[in-house]
Amino acid sequence: MDDEFAKLVRRVNQPRVVIDNNACEDATVIQVDSVNKHGILLEVVQVLTDMNLTITKAYISSDGGWFMDVFNVVDNDGNKIRDKEVMDYIQSRIETSAGFVPSRRGSVGVMPAEEHTSIELAGTDRPGLLSEVCAVLADLHCNVVNAEIWTHNARAAAVVHVTDDSMSCAISDPKCLSMIKELLCNVLKGSDDLKTAKTTLSAPGVMHRERRLHQIMFADRDYERVEKAGVRAVEEGSSRPQVTLLNIEKDYTVVTMRSKDRPKLLFDIVCTLTDMQYVVFHGMVNTGRIEAYQEFYIRHVDGLPISSEAERVRVIQCLEAAIERRASEGLELELCTDDRLGLLSDITRIFRENSLCIRRALISTKGGKAKDTFYVTDVTGNPVDPKIIDSIRAQIGHTALQVKCNSSLAPKLPHQETTMGHFFGNLFKARTFQNFKLIRSYS
Repeated sequence: MDDEFAKLVRRVNQPRVVIDNNACEDATVIQVDSVNKHGILLEVVQVLTDMNLTITKAYISSDGGWFMDVFNVVDNDGNKIRDKEVMDYIQSRIETSAGFVPSRRGSVGVMPAEEHTSIELAGTDRPGLLSEVCAVLADLHCNVVNAEIWTHNARAAAVVHVTDDSMSCAISDPKCLSMIKELLCNVLKGSDDLKTAKTTLSAPGVMHRERRLHQIMFADRDYERVEKAGVRAVEEGSSRPQVTLLNIEKDYTVVTMRSKDRPKLLFDIVCTLTDMQYVVFHGMVNTGRIEAYQEFYIRHVDGLPISSEAERVRVIQCLEAAIERRASEGLELELCTDDRLGLLSDITRIFRENSLCIRRALISTKGGKAKDTFYVTDVTGNPVDPKIIDSIRAQIGHTALQVKCNSSLAPKLPHQETTMGHFFGNLFKARTFQNFKLIRSYS
């Protein structure tokens, strides 16, 4: 009965999305009002990030059963959203995601499709791992149509979409699927892996790749920091994200995060909090030229704040990992060329033969063209010798392989203590949120 009543409330109170280009001088303001439900913040942020919009500021409030959020967004060029078709699409997508739809808790973004087979991989990272995976797929006549690969803290995870090269559709032969899984498991177990390597073949369909990558790496416990001899630390001290937790009155846990700003940062953090079964009741996001500051007031879905030191440490570690996983470590290389079976195997083999280590990769194909982005370092995690890059480009083609940027040269964050109260701190010292709402209603 409670579930049916919640559906009725959502049906009667449809989400309202207002997009305003006049309220802010340098950003488009998107205001979302809706009946609250678990995961709604992630759904809205996911829509905005999937549209390649950058969230420069956000104000979040979802206490009392109602979701009222404001997002300041710009496009990839830092401009307001002016195209009416784009604005209408954003409004429609958010209203659909936040409205009366079946709960997708634990599987946000899953939709049926028939065009490819999804392969999920998890295991210990090592130089040449992606090359070996791609070689196996090429030998089995699996064409990689798109993929995303992350590495973090000596672990690797990938979501790869493949088709049968002869049929250009999802692979349905059980024997072929079994062979793919067996051979890829052998590749992932190629090193002395203290953790279990995992290969999962999903039924034909599509899912939100980045959400799944977070879930895969979280399940693989990549947040447990490992230091390996001879390998450079993931980040030096001043570049590491700063995460603090503090319990305050009214039984909230305040999470404050300060890190380098980058695209999709808010999505990565909200995704992790949602998967860990925490609810953001209030929060703010503020980004500058280099850094981002985020402050959230959270509780567990059971209504309680973080109550133990072990839980506090685990949340800090998981949020640090969420921020670091997608950090663009190394030299960014972009490949644009005609797609063909085995292309990715050939490219990654050349990288491996030249002692490049792929830290992150985004693979996509469209209209017979491949557009792939790789973030690479040498095998010790240090910047790549420019002469090696010149040699690789000569082999692949200077027009096909372009050097985009080197994140190793990015400015470091100045050291600064992270403190609570950037936005909400003084408010809680003075009054509760309930009093704040009363004051605001009479102002």
